[in-house]
Amino acid sequence: MHVPDGFINAPVSAAAGVVAAGAVAVSLRGARKELDERTAPLAGLVAAFIFAVQMLNFPVAAGTSGHLLGGALAAILVGPWTGVLCIAVVLLMQGILFADGGLTALGVNITVMGVVTVVVAYALFRGLVLVLPRTRRSVTVASFVAALVSVPAAAAAFTLIYAIGGTTDVPVTKVLTAMVGVHVLIGIGEAVITMLTVGAVIAVRPDLVHGARGLTAPLKLRVDGELVDAAPAAPAAAPAAGGSPKKLWIGGVVTALVLAGFVSFYASASPDGLEKVAADKGIDAKAEDHAAADSPLADYGVKGIEAPRLSGGLAGVIGVGTTLAVGTGAFWVVRRRRTAAPESV
Repeated sequence: MHVPDGFINAPVSAAAGVVAAGAVAVSLRGARKELDERTAPLAGLVAAFIFAVQMLNFPVAAGTSGHLLGGALAAILVGPWTGVLCIAVVLLMQGILFADGGLTALGVNITVMGVVTVVVAYALFRGLVLVLPRTRRSVTVASFVAALVSVPAAAAAFTLIYAIGGTTDVPVTKVLTAMVGVHVLIGIGEAVITMLTVGAVIAVRPDLVHGARGLTAPLKLRVDGELVDAAPAAPAAAPAAGGSPKKLWIGGVVTALVLAGFVSFYASASPDGLEKVAADKGIDAKAEDHAAADSPLADYGVKGIEAPRLSGGLAGVIGVGTTLAVGTGAFWVVRRRRTAAPESV
């Protein structure tokens, strides 16, 4: 759902940029409370993993494909504030290095793919977790529903922005129907990927999943005929149960590299939901060439390398590595600012 340059006029694009900048600024402050020495590297990994999985377009209808947006996944794994930052890092890398998503539309993309998906998904996820039994299965079920709803919500948000500042004269009702319809199907794929990923991490290290904190109810003991809470387990017991964070980080990095460097070659070549709707409805009539169209990595290929498999795979590996480095560095800075800031701030 990467919006190119030219779909939305300059004033509305600028306004969306202000909204996105404000959301990032607020998220930087909020992320200080979510990040620590264990979760900061995980946040960088989440950004890199989302970059990799977004390269894996999957077919959803005749001539149409979809890909992960990632807002729900990021929010559940590392928290909503950090989740917004993860998506912003991914979109920035994609726009600058790979000419994917317009640079003037960066604010629109962060607002739609980052802010809207995170807010909708995490609010729904928390609501479901509160009413469902406190089990790991409940967390995975809630992640499925939250991810599913977040995608058509993002499609509706794009339609609203188009209604205000679209550069073409296409009836908004037609755009809304087409966008929400196809993105409901894409949302199913998003939900499956999110559920499987959250479930896999919970199975290994539930203590590192933001959305699963406080999952286990206190152990009850009967003392003198009354039930009382047992003493909590020692903090050192949690890592021993699932292995070290380092092992999880290494496994995640390897998975992201394999997905981007190898599996991405087999992704669907059909246009994604927005591209298909834009072509069918004429939204793309005033689309503009990307400012980074001559980038050595434009269109997820390395210029000068003729073999498609090698070119695309190498571009994917570079993208994962760059996103991992930028994301991890940024999150460590945020975490260090938390450590240095007074507790009252």
